[in-house]
Amino acid sequence: MKKVILSVTEDLYTDQRVDKMSLFLQKKGFDVTLVGRRYGDSPVLAARPYKTHRLRLLFRKGFLFYAEYQFRLLLYLLFQKCDLLVANDLDTLLPNYLISKWRKKPLVYDSHEYFCGELSVISKPVSYKVWHGIERRIFPKLKTVITVSQSIVDQYEKEYGVRPYLVRNIPTAATPAVTATREELGMPADKTVLLLQGAGINEGHGVEDLVQAMQQLPDCHLFIVGSGTIIPQLKQMTETLDLQGRITFVPRQPRERLFNYTALADIGICPGKDVGPNARFSLPNKIFEYLKAGTPMVVADLPEWARIMQQYEVGSVAEGFTPETVAAAVRELSNPEKLAKCRENCHTAASELTWENEEKVLEEVYRPYL
Repeated sequence: MKKVILSVTEDLYTDQRVDKMSLFLQKKGFDVTLVGRRYGDSPVLAARPYKTHRLRLLFRKGFLFYAEYQFRLLLYLLFQKCDLLVANDLDTLLPNYLISKWRKKPLVYDSHEYFCGELSVISKPVSYKVWHGIERRIFPKLKTVITVSQSIVDQYEKEYGVRPYLVRNIPTAATPAVTATREELGMPADKTVLLLQGAGINEGHGVEDLVQAMQQLPDCHLFIVGSGTIIPQLKQMTETLDLQGRITFVPRQPRERLFNYTALADIGICPGKDVGPNARFSLPNKIFEYLKAGTPMVVADLPEWARIMQQYEVGSVAEGFTPETVAAAVRELSNPEKLAKCRENCHTAASELTWENEEKVLEEVYRPYL
């Protein structure tokens, strides 16, 4: 049996894309090991049908985190036998590329975002120089690249002459069971429940504008479910604006539990700002998760997001994603007839947009390595 090692810098707890990739490769007959990172307070992973390995790290962010992870991953891969390497995102590419060359093993690069266009990278000249230097030297030499949106496909082909395969981060066709009620989740019966979910609720994406918009939406209650660097600031803002009774913060949840929040909310929110190429080209998985749950949504006016709204008529677009435009989009979508129609369209879109259809592309990607 051929062995494949997939690498990612996350702690593996909520990254559904690498889980689906791992299950696909296992289904194709590979012996799969998924490698991530771990801290003392990282959640315990539930048993999975494939192997997992989490590297223990001292540092959590910045240069020291990335330097430590690159070194630890390189050492780990150096002493592992494998037939195929899969690097997820630019922050795992260099160790995988070096091992692939030393061991003469094939490498697949799965880019979950336009990494060098991320705000935290382009806003720091030294960081950008380092990451772009790695990408510029390695990317043109790659034979197999996957990415998550058509805009990123086009951008990489323009920059490096390599056209990636498009495999969007879409849920499987199977629908999880809703095992809770709105009352059990603390969702008020007399309010329109808005939901923002995610494992990367960070600065620069307009989440602050969403909180401010709640001042204009007295008939709504916002649930923010997940984790991120801006959560403490959002909690402080909630107190400052005297919105404690209408904004609820919930820590990140296991995917089955999270689906309860997603399916029982009235409107999903997808904040965003055009703060750089990565934001502009993105196509976040929460859009597809809202579709899967039958939850209409309000999204920022970014190209890939607006295209989904226009094609399937599943929500409203908030231009510029300001407090005023968010509030206006929520009020528009809250119309009972529009909300019911969008909910119906969500189910129609979800039946078409499935991971099983994306796997047809993966069949072509991995055929040479079987």
